[in-house]
Amino acid sequence: MVVVRVFKLTAIGQESRMKRFSKYDRTKESKRQKLLKEIEDRKLPYLTPKDVQFEQLSKAKYPKLYLRRANRVPQEIHQKVQQGLTTLRDYKCFAQDLVQIKGKDVLTPVYRILIGDPGSTYRYLDTRLFAIPWPSRGVEVKYSSDEIGKGCQAIKDLNEYLHVEAMEILLDHCSAEVDETGFVEKAAISTLIKDSESMKDGTFHNKQSNTSAMLKDRTSFNVALLNYMDPSRMKYLKEEPYFGMGKMAVSWHHDENLVERSTVAVYSYSCDGPAADESNKKSIEGRDPALWHVGLKVAWDIETPGLALPLDPGDCYFMLDDLNMTHQHCVLSGMQPRFSSTHRVAECSSGTLDYIFGRCAVAMKNLQKDPLLGISSLTSLELAFVRQTEEIHNEVEFEWLRQFWFQGKRSAKACDWWFRPMAVLENSWREMEQMTKLLLCEINKVEWSLERKHQIIRCLLPLLEERQELRKSWMTRCQSRLANNLPVDEQPECRPHWCNGNPDMPLPFDLEEIISLLRNQLMSADGDNRS
Repeated sequence: MVVVRVFKLTAIGQESRMKRFSKYDRTKESKRQKLLKEIEDRKLPYLTPKDVQFEQLSKAKYPKLYLRRANRVPQEIHQKVQQGLTTLRDYKCFAQDLVQIKGKDVLTPVYRILIGDPGSTYRYLDTRLFAIPWPSRGVEVKYSSDEIGKGCQAIKDLNEYLHVEAMEILLDHCSAEVDETGFVEKAAISTLIKDSESMKDGTFHNKQSNTSAMLKDRTSFNVALLNYMDPSRMKYLKEEPYFGMGKMAVSWHHDENLVERSTVAVYSYSCDGPAADESNKKSIEGRDPALWHVGLKVAWDIETPGLALPLDPGDCYFMLDDLNMTHQHCVLSGMQPRFSSTHRVAECSSGTLDYIFGRCAVAMKNLQKDPLLGISSLTSLELAFVRQTEEIHNEVEFEWLRQFWFQGKRSAKACDWWFRPMAVLENSWREMEQMTKLLLCEINKVEWSLERKHQIIRCLLPLLEERQELRKSWMTRCQSRLANNLPVDEQPECRPHWCNGNPDMPLPFDLEEIISLLRNQLMSADGDNRS
C-alpha cells in the first residue's frame, strides 16, 4: 500500500498565482465583465423549440448545431450505452476533477472519467486527464471487472456510431452548400467520383478525396469525456447570467484542446434517480427547469438571441466544424441525474504516450554510459542540447508524472493500465536528474573559461527556477483543503518527492541552494565586468 504523503509549505503568493493566470484567461474574463456591464440588469432574449422563431434562428445563426433525437438512434446503442454508463457510475469510476481556474484550485461539480485510445490524454483547465483505454486490437487491458470492460466497449461502440453519423451529417451539409450554389447534388458527386470519363485529369477526384479525408480527420474521435451530473448532490449551481436560463451545471465555455474545426458529438442520458429538491425549482420564463438543456450563444454577442435546446434521454447533438470556436455552450440543469458522453478529436500532438516516450528518447541521446566502468557522461554540452534536455526534463515531471499522481490512484478503479508507462517515465526522469547533476559538475571544472560557464548558466538557470517554482506549486496544491477532503483513493500524491540528502537521488528536491549559487556566479561576473 502506498501512503499519500503531505508536506508543509508556505502558500505561493498571489503574484505567483497571477503568473499562472494566462493572458487568454484574463482576456476572456475582461470580455465577460464587459458583456455583463453592457447588458446591466436586463436579460438577453433566448428561444426554445416552443417559440415560433426557433427554427428560423437556428438555421440563420446556429446552422452548425445538429440534433439527432433518441428515436433515430438504434435501440441497441441505447441499451448498451445506458447500461455501460450506469455500470461505470456504480463501480465509482467517475470522480470530481481538481482543476485550476484563474490560478486557483476548484473542484468540479461534475463527476468525470475519460475513455479513449490507449495512451491518449485530454487537457483542460491546467489538468491532464489520462484516458482509460477502450478495448483496442493489439493492446492488453486488464479491467478491474468484466463489467467495467463491457462499459468501456459500449462507449467505443458509441464512438464508432457517432463518427459515422458525423461524417454523414457533414457530407449532407457539403452537398447542401454545393446545391445552393448551382453545382451538383450529393448523388451526382458519387457518380462523378466513380466515372473515370469525368475526371481524366484527376482534379475532381483529388478534391473529393481530400474533402473526405479532411472530414474523416475532423470526426475520428479519439477520446470520450464522460460526465455525471446529479443535481441532488450539487450543492451550489450558478444562475445563468446573461439570458436568465436558470441553474447551470456547466458554465458557458468553448471546449479546449481540440483539433481545429473538429466536430464534438454528445450523447445525453438523463436517468432515474433522486430528483433535486422541488422547492428549489424556480420558475423560469422560457425553458422547463425540470428538463436538461444545452444552451448556446454566439460568443461575446448581445444582439443574437441564445438557444436553449431540451434534451430527452438518448438524444445526440453535434457541434460541427467551427461552431465550438465561434459559439459558446453551457449545460442547464434539470431535476434528474444525467450522463453525457462527449466525443472529441483531442489535439494530441503533445498528449500521447508515444509523443512523450519520443521526447524522452531525444533527451537520452545526450547521455552515455561506460559499459565497463558504469560511469555516465554527457554526449554534448552545446547550448541547444542543454536547453532541449532540460525542457524535456520539466515536461516529463510537470505535464505527466505530477499530473498523473495529483489525481491519486483513481484510474486503478477501472484498470491499472497507466501504472506501467508511468514507471517507465519516472525511470527516464531519474536519468534526466542525473544529467542535470552532470551538467552542474561540468560547469565547476577549472578548465572551463568563465565565458563558457556563464553561457551554460544563463541557459540552465531559468529552467531550474521554473522547476523550483512548479515543485512548490504542486506541493501546495497537494496539501490544500480541497485535496485533503477528497476520498482517500482520489487524494493527490506529491510524486516524485524525496528528502534532501537522499543518497538514491542525484540532486536535492529543493533546488534553492543550487539556484542561489548559480545566480551568485552570474552576479560576480557582472560585477567584475562593470569594474
